[in-house]
Amino acid sequence: MVTNDYVTIANGMMEDEFIKRHHKHDVKEHQCSSSLVKHIKAPVPLVWSLVRRFDQPQKYKPFVSRCIAQGDLQIGSVREVNVKSGLPATTSTERLELLDDDEHIFGMKIVGGDHRLKNYSSIVTVHPKVIDGRPGTLVIESFVVDVPDGNTKDETCYFVEALIKCNLKSLADVSERLAVQGRTEPIDRT
Repeated sequence: MVTNDYVTIANGMMEDEFIKRHHKHDVKEHQCSSSLVKHIKAPVPLVWSLVRRFDQPQKYKPFVSRCIAQGDLQIGSVREVNVKSGLPATTSTERLELLDDDEHIFGMKIVGGDHRLKNYSSIVTVHPKVIDGRPGTLVIESFVVDVPDGNTKDETCYFVEALIKCNLKSLADVSERLAVQGRTEPIDRT
């Protein structure tokens, strides 16, 4: 299932190619998977500098109240995320699975926490795209997750997609605000 935000049919072929190339998940019978697309009116270096920050997801993810990263922020590093109230969880333990600064690919897997997202993993890719005649960014996020007992695949995908849509909208809001302020270079990585 692919959910496109603000995507016209003519642009769909490019998104499909990126999804086929970078967003491969081994989906089992008891799992659901989806890909979501967002166009952001800000340049790739700025958007990528937010996405790649495994240690600071709260810079754009509205449901994260705190994050404590362990390790050297390389593949295999783990972070403990505190989730804001209102969601059916308070903590999530996540491992960095993929970080490619050249291809702009980020992958993570949830390895613990007090929530129902078991065997959750996601991939985020960031691609250059001209939007309204200006440098912009195409962001694609895909995921796979177990369907919890008592839920259907559709219910599970709908819930996860709603969270990702909020995160992507927030990523767009933060990136576009920084771009309007003249901030087009990556934010500090320290």
